[in-house]
Amino acid sequence: MVQPARTVFGLFLATFVWLGAGVAHSEDRGRDFDFYVLSLSWSPTFCATGKAAQNRDQCGTTRAFGLIVHGLWPQYERGYPQSCPSDQPGRVPSSLGRQYLDIMPSMGLIGHQWRKHGTCSGLSQQDYFSAMRKAFERVTIPPALKHTSKETKVRPEDLERQFVSANQGLSPRGIAVTCEAGKLDEVQICLTRDLRFRACPQVDGNGCRQGRITVPPID
Repeated sequence: MVQPARTVFGLFLATFVWLGAGVAHSEDRGRDFDFYVLSLSWSPTFCATGKAAQNRDQCGTTRAFGLIVHGLWPQYERGYPQSCPSDQPGRVPSSLGRQYLDIMPSMGLIGHQWRKHGTCSGLSQQDYFSAMRKAFERVTIPPALKHTSKETKVRPEDLERQFVSANQGLSPRGIAVTCEAGKLDEVQICLTRDLRFRACPQVDGNGCRQGRITVPPID
C-alpha cells in the first residue's frame, strides 16, 4: 500500500518540476524570438471609439493622425512572448517616450508596449524604441492612406497590394490588414530582426476576411 502512494507522489513531483521548467523556459525564450511584427493602427478608427477621450495626444481636436505605431512585437513562428523578465525599468521615462509621440502618440501606449513586448526584445528601452522608429521608417505608406479627407471603402486585399507595390521586398505573405466592426483597424507587417521584410504565414492568416471595409477619414 505504501509503494503506490510513493509512485503517485513521484509522478506528481516530476510533473510539477517539468511544468515549472516549461514556464521558466517560456520566459527565457523571449530574447530568442524569430521576427518582429510592426503593427500600424489606423488612428481615425480608434479615435471614433469611446476610448478616444482617454488619449488627447492622439485624438485631440488639433490632431490628425493616420497610421500610427501600435507596437513592434517580437514574434515566434507560432505565438509570441510577452511580459518577459528584464533588467530594464518597467516605466518609460517621459524624456524618452516623448521623443516618439509623433509616431506613437500616447505615453500610456508607449509604457504598455514596452512592458508587454519591448521587454521580450532583449534590447534596452532606448534601443527598442529606436528600432521601432527605424521599422516605421522602413515602410512606405501608400498614397491612399496618407491623405484621406473623406470616408472610403476598400477591399482588404487591395490595400495589401498597395503596400506590396510601394515596398520593394514586401510580399503578400508578409502583411495582414485587420478590421474591426467593418472598419480598417490595423496593418501588420512582418520584419526580420534586422528589419527586412519577410513572410509570416500565421500573421498573414489573421487578416480581415470581409469583402470591403470602411476607411474613416483623417480630417
